[in-house]
Amino acid sequence: MTTPARTPQPGDPRPVDPADLGRLVAGEHGDPHAVLGPHPHGGAVTVRVLKPLAEAVVVRHRVAGGGWAEVELAHEQDGVWVGVLPVAEVPEYRVVTTYGGSPAEADDPYRFLPTLGEVDLHLINEGRHEQLWTVLGARVHHYEAPGADPVTGTAFAVWAPGARGVRLATEINEWDVRTLPMRQLGTSGVWELFVPGVGHGTTYHYDVLGADGEWRRKADPMARWSQTAPATASRVHESTYAWGDDAWMTERSGRQPVAAPMSVYEVHLASWRRGRTWEQLADELPAYVSDLGFTHVELMPVMQHPFGGSWGYHVTSYFAADSRFGDPDGFKLLVDRLHQAGIGVILDWVPGHFATDPWALARFDGTPLYEDPNPQRGWHQEWGSHIFNFGRNEVRNFLYANAIYWLEEFHADGLRVDGVASMLYLDYARQPGEWSPNVHGGHENLEAVQFLQEMNATVYRRVPGVTTIAEESTSWPQVTGPTSSGGLGFGFKWNMGWMHDSLGYLQRDPIHRVHHHSEMTFALVYAFAENFVLPLSHDEVVHGKGSLLRKMPGDRWQQLATLRAYLAYMWAHPGKQLLFMGAEIGQESEWAESRELDWWLLDHPEHRGVHALVRDLNHAYTDTPSVWTLDNDPAGFQWIDANDAGRNVFSFVRRSGGDEPELVCVSNFSPLPHDGLRLGLPAAGTWDEVLNTDATSYTGSGVGNLGSVEAVEGEWSGQPAHADVVVPPLATVWFRRRA
Repeated sequence: MTTPARTPQPGDPRPVDPADLGRLVAGEHGDPHAVLGPHPHGGAVTVRVLKPLAEAVVVRHRVAGGGWAEVELAHEQDGVWVGVLPVAEVPEYRVVTTYGGSPAEADDPYRFLPTLGEVDLHLINEGRHEQLWTVLGARVHHYEAPGADPVTGTAFAVWAPGARGVRLATEINEWDVRTLPMRQLGTSGVWELFVPGVGHGTTYHYDVLGADGEWRRKADPMARWSQTAPATASRVHESTYAWGDDAWMTERSGRQPVAAPMSVYEVHLASWRRGRTWEQLADELPAYVSDLGFTHVELMPVMQHPFGGSWGYHVTSYFAADSRFGDPDGFKLLVDRLHQAGIGVILDWVPGHFATDPWALARFDGTPLYEDPNPQRGWHQEWGSHIFNFGRNEVRNFLYANAIYWLEEFHADGLRVDGVASMLYLDYARQPGEWSPNVHGGHENLEAVQFLQEMNATVYRRVPGVTTIAEESTSWPQVTGPTSSGGLGFGFKWNMGWMHDSLGYLQRDPIHRVHHHSEMTFALVYAFAENFVLPLSHDEVVHGKGSLLRKMPGDRWQQLATLRAYLAYMWAHPGKQLLFMGAEIGQESEWAESRELDWWLLDHPEHRGVHALVRDLNHAYTDTPSVWTLDNDPAGFQWIDANDAGRNVFSFVRRSGGDEPELVCVSNFSPLPHDGLRLGLPAAGTWDEVLNTDATSYTGSGVGNLGSVEAVEGEWSGQPAHADVVVPPLATVWFRRRA
């Protein structure tokens, strides 16, 4: 016999399908707010809350006149409690829960509207939300309303379009994932929940029920702060930092980096000085770099990465500054102090591949969401990491918004983009049969090209005065060409050919260099095809390659002399300069991320000499516009003698194109001095010896030109004047025309 259904009575809760309650408790309900929270009906308000294992639940709600009333809830099903408030409109209320101890009162997350608007969701779907970090991730909100208590909490939002359910686990709910299911906002793939009472420093995870039916505990892809490895939770961060670099930022907005001096000190922060915090680095690094005269620092990746041995190139949290050093405001302090010292900040950025850790981006919603689903495109065989799906709008949006984030939120002045060649070619590090051609039958990754163009165009439009730099090792055309004409749109490209050829030449015994002279001159064949940076980076002093000093042949004096001569040749050569930390002190041992630089070397005069030379080079460089104004223009360079192979000598002129005096560089990579070498010069008159790497102040032999030479009219080596000069052994000399 069937029992007749009970007729609803006044004061009964608004009914809910038991199946909906089952899906809610299982974490598979895409809209928990449709069940939980306040729901007006029939002149009353039904409130449901999810409190598994509670002994009692009471709702305290505000009533007319400002007082409070209480309604005891009844257990309905599997930890869902329900009651009816005898009011016509939804009031302000709190939930009081007893688990066996003292009652705990908290606001109800399910009484709040979504924190993302329709425009935000539309832009996310289109892949065009340029400030994605302002709507996704964990964002602290402060609400004030007339007649209500102020509310502070955190809005959590995560993109997981393939998920069947997403639940928030935090230290606030004692990591009980059952209590905070999130709602999916339409068809956007975004899951969202505002949780009152959660603020700065709170740790959290997302529990994601994947399309494959598996629950995965995940860090927030948009987290601004993370726990320090081996812990994997994300942390809520509310910045309170007050910037002090207004003058720098104003000047930056009108800057043209290509036509400005740029000498870059590349730093791995964890091994520059061991055990430093952001604040300690902010005290030490700007002063050191400023004293040396570098115009910029380039920081190896500061984005969160769990394995220090990756040097930061296997990122897990792209929006989080490395928590090993402190919180994100500490990193802002470091950037601010560098700016106040007149030093630009370039960040290494890794959009080409990402870490495989199962708690991070990999198979985030049970599908290859961030990674390309095609294994021929989605797996980096050389580096053992995932490759982003550049063909997906939302993934490209994630990446270029991340670029903007570091430039706008952290005031970075540029991004050096790692591994661009690996992004551009479908057959990179792959054998025949391991890759498939593009729609045109070629090996170019057209989607990655689109991403790089989109990223560069967006960055330069939004953040005037910054630059992007490509680590690109092939002959791909127009890496620094404008996107409007089919170029990739970078500001600069690393000149890997110059680095490889020049180091190859210098590692040879001087007696053999005569046969390899063109290895030093060949770079000028293509020097103006792109806007170049000359990189002596960390990659050249690891994996058995030895330090720069140890690459040089001969005894210790010759090694130091050759290193000094090479650096001065590099600083005068067309292109901006980048020098990895340690080279400025003549580091002997190969770099290792696990220990700091051998600072004790500065107790030795010969190493102090290298340090002093780098300082003098930088100051002479920035004071000489002819060396950097036309770095990307053939008019800024002219060989005097590119063919003096027998003496291992190279000589050339640098010009600014204006009234600035020319600079002439003469390098002798022979251990023999050349006395009375006739040198063609652009004009008669006095030429000051502004730098000589053989000076005794650098522990050289002291051979030189007594401060200046006098040039007389008379053509020599294609120049209208000449002088007989002394060129020291294994040394570079700079002459600048006296105005």
